[in-house]
Amino acid sequence: MIKISVIVAVYKAEAYLYRCVDSLLAQTFTDFEILLIDDGSPDRSGEICDEYARKDARIRVFHKANEGVGATRQFGIDHACGEYSIHADPDDWVEPTMLEELYRKAKETDADMVICDYYVDFPHKTTYRKQEPTSLDSRQLMKDLFQRLHAALWNKLIKSTCYQTREVHFIKGINYREDLLVNMQILIQETKVAYLPRAFYHYDQIINSGSITRSITYEYYKVSEDVYKHLKCLLRDYQELENELNWQGLGMLYILLEIKARIRELKSKKTELGLNLDAKHLYSLRSDYRVLLVFLSLNVSHSLALFLCTLVNRIKRLLIELKLR
Repeated sequence: MIKISVIVAVYKAEAYLYRCVDSLLAQTFTDFEILLIDDGSPDRSGEICDEYARKDARIRVFHKANEGVGATRQFGIDHACGEYSIHADPDDWVEPTMLEELYRKAKETDADMVICDYYVDFPHKTTYRKQEPTSLDSRQLMKDLFQRLHAALWNKLIKSTCYQTREVHFIKGINYREDLLVNMQILIQETKVAYLPRAFYHYDQIINSGSITRSITYEYYKVSEDVYKHLKCLLRDYQELENELNWQGLGMLYILLEIKARIRELKSKKTELGLNLDAKHLYSLRSDYRVLLVFLSLNVSHSLALFLCTLVNRIKRLLIELKLR
């Protein structure tokens, strides 16, 4: 059996795909395969994938109709032959010892999942992002992925049996935070996690400067809403964890995305969406929405508005607790 499958979902990547694949082929580790999955790219990405497949037998290429990154990642998982798998985005690149060191750590600890640090490449600097979990307990790691760790799959080597025996899958149509959903599906079951305090993956924010996470649209909000609903369903039997996750991040993110989407749609005068922030509608919103709107109306940053809103809610909870005593 091949030891590692590297899955690359490819779409409109002709300008930078070479860098990604070349960095993978430069690995000091040799027992791996690369799955290049052309998600119906209208540019030369598919041709470039075929060029690589002709040059190196470790590369397998698949061409399919465009379905989005979530469905494409799932296609890769379905066709992967490795003992472990890891994902890579075509606009990023990796250090040459990544697979060797991750695999060594996985075998030394018999881990189902190995997490490592990563780099973020900006136009004029590269920063190091530490990803050490608070604890290696699955439940705590789930909290960390909402609060302080990146939920990406490109800095996590995962045992293939986690997908095969736990009914873990990417949800078709969800192409943002799809990695968070997969991580949660894996971690709600007993999972042995290891941490390697090294960075190998370069998350390119020069190319990614126009990505979906920076383009808040109504469609983006709706996808985020779908993610929220799937997570609520997934965690329905973990009430304590669900409440913690909602309070720490998901609930506030959900609110912020809706407010930003409403503001943007109103500014662009897309009234057909029925997004009207009149007084009647304002009072129909839950109190968290109203508090956040008040702070946003003061032209403070979204991060400061979130902080102030969180502070207000904590004070409200404290007052309620004092009243009940």
